Amino acid sequence: MLIIKPNCECCDIDLPPDSLEARICTFECTFCATCADDPLKGVCPNCGGNLVVRPIRPPAMLAKYPASVDRVRRAKCAAI
Repeated sequence: MLIIKPNCECCDIDLPPDSLEARICTFECTFCATCADDPLKGVCPNCGGNLVVRPIRPPAMLAKYPASVDRVRRAKCAAI
């Protein structure tokens, strides 16, 4: 099950669970669309995998299985 991280690991912008701007890799590293597109060029800086649109958990399932509140921030990110 997805963790659904609350922020972009590069710029730290909020990414609510229903955000259409969230991008993830297969390890669920999370970035906003702006950082994913440029400077990351659609490639996760952590694993080298591609970044895709994060699925949205339906509200009833989000209530049962809430999103994470733990913010993750990379020490070094090409966006900074």
